[in-house]
Amino acid sequence: MIEPKHSLSKERQHFGNRELISLIVPILIEQLLTMLVGIADTLMVSYAGDAAVSGVSLVNQLNNVFIFIFGAIASGGAVVASQYVGRNDSENGKTAAGQLMLITALISLLFTGVSVFFRKPLLLILFGKVEADVMSASLIYLTLSALSFPAIAVYNSASALLRSMGKTQTVMKVSAAMNIINTAGNAIGIFVLHAGVAGIAVPSLISRLFAAAAMLIFISDNKNILYLKIKYIFIWNSAMIKRILGVSIPNSIENGLFQLSKVALSGIVALFGTVQIAANGVAQSFWSMASLFCIAFGYAFVTVIGQCIGAGDIEAADYYNKKLLRITYIGSAAWNFLITALTPLTLVLYNLTAEEKRLVFILVLIHSIFNVILCPVAFSLSNGLRAAGDIKFTMYASIIATVICRVIFSVILGIWLNMGVIGICFAMVVDWLVKAVLIAVRYKSRRWTEFKLI
Repeated sequence: MIEPKHSLSKERQHFGNRELISLIVPILIEQLLTMLVGIADTLMVSYAGDAAVSGVSLVNQLNNVFIFIFGAIASGGAVVASQYVGRNDSENGKTAAGQLMLITALISLLFTGVSVFFRKPLLLILFGKVEADVMSASLIYLTLSALSFPAIAVYNSASALLRSMGKTQTVMKVSAAMNIINTAGNAIGIFVLHAGVAGIAVPSLISRLFAAAAMLIFISDNKNILYLKIKYIFIWNSAMIKRILGVSIPNSIENGLFQLSKVALSGIVALFGTVQIAANGVAQSFWSMASLFCIAFGYAFVTVIGQCIGAGDIEAADYYNKKLLRITYIGSAAWNFLITALTPLTLVLYNLTAEEKRLVFILVLIHSIFNVILCPVAFSLSNGLRAAGDIKFTMYASIIATVICRVIFSVILGIWLNMGVIGICFAMVVDWLVKAVLIAVRYKSRRWTEFKLI
């Protein structure tokens, strides 16, 4: 079921089935743990009081922008590094690792400085005048979370480098330890010390510092094909930085515009009344969990396809794009079926009306059906193109699909046709459909094979 029609001989396969399993399973576990911890953190924050909940919620809107940028930079480094790993070019691989850390440090320190020194004007500009206790909580949370930006950036970049070498088990173990420290610390800070918003922010800071330090130790191991060396961090290699930013900047633009479109959609959802707003908010937590397979396999595509392209083996890249896509479809179908089946049982735990629960289930059902059909191509395969160096096209596809089509169809279906949040959900499906068609056509054209990143 997972083998493409045109297979490769065993000796030409860069990754056997066992190697793919050892690569993919830790990524799945890592992503699942992160999502579960996120749910647990949300529940614990609710016990810190309304001001803490509001402050954390507001600041996280700003933090998420920075975290997406750090992720985009790490992604650029992962694509470049995986190609050097595939080429078995250790020297340039080490240079890429060092320059990625240099960029990471500079940008994260800049964001930390701006967030700490201009925290109050920043919050006033973004969120206007809020109640005094909410502003106080927001200022504390922004200050402490901003201090963790360098740690987040270093962790993301080191994780990306380790994944590019296929060392996903290491990333999984550090991520698990970080999440355990964070969750345990939050529980102590909120329920034992009653420290309010600081009881949430300090454990996050400590866990991120731990994770960054652990990752730096693992990525500095000279047994790796590419590892971190001090001398490669404190130089300025313009050509290498250009390669990394050539991937990172389009990713940052794509992610940034996606976040802006989410803000616009939130404004539209707010027009539909309390029942639909509540149902949409709860449904989104189920949607995030249902998207697990496509998110996790996106990382696998970058590692596998990047190494094949780096080795100059286009035929192998084509083979693994098809093979990984088949696995994504099978896994995503099984996972989404499970999520949909468990949704009615899980909704019993929520304090929602019968109407809200019915609406949540409809939204989850729509999402699951089309997530299985469209998202493996729209999101996972697009990472295969990105790993091959076809960066700008994937960015344009996302802008057309998400920023233009989703927002326009949200207005048409949600407001004009009075479909409410169900219309918003179908607008999301239109987004996926447009992007899936664009990615599929691009893949069939084989233009993605013509790029030279390194």
